[in-house]
Amino acid sequence: MYLLITGTPAFYEGPQGVRRLEPLAQRLYLDTKTDARFDSPRAVQIRLPGFSLQSLADVGRSVRDIYASHCANGQRILTLADDEYLERLGRAVTGSLGGKVGIAPRLFLKKLVADVLDRIDLHPEFDPKVHYQLTVDDNEMTTAERNAAKGVDDIQL
Repeated sequence: MYLLITGTPAFYEGPQGVRRLEPLAQRLYLDTKTDARFDSPRAVQIRLPGFSLQSLADVGRSVRDIYASHCANGQRILTLADDEYLERLGRAVTGSLGGKVGIAPRLFLKKLVADVLDRIDLHPEFDPKVHYQLTVDDNEMTTAERNAAKGVDDIQL
C-alpha cells in the first residue's frame, strides 16, 4: 500500500498539525538540516522544490500536450500555444503576483486552460498572441495571491 498525504509546512511543523500527535510526528519526521540534493525518494516524507519560471513552463507544456492530445484541434493548440508563448504567459502571471513564482501555478494553469487552450480549441480565429490580454481579478485569487499582487503603494497606512 502506498499512501500519499500532502500538506503545507504548517501542517507538518505547526502546533495544530502533525506535531499535535507525537507518535505520528515521530514517524513523519524529516531531517531538513541535510542537503536536499541527497534526500531519499523512499523517505517517509520528501521535500518538494519550489516552482521556478522554468518548472512553471514545464508544467504548462505538459498540460498543453495532454490537452492537445485529447481535443479536436490539437495541432492548432501546439502551434499557437508554443513553448515561447507558455513561458511568456508564466512570466505575466508571475508578474501579476509580485514575481512570486511559488504561488503562481494554480492561477497560471487556470488561465492557460480556460482562457487560452479552450479558446484555441473552440474558436478557429483565436490567436492568443493577438487576441488575449492577461487579466487577473481579485475575485479569482486566493488570499495569498491577492497579498502577493499588492504593491507597496497598495498598503494603507
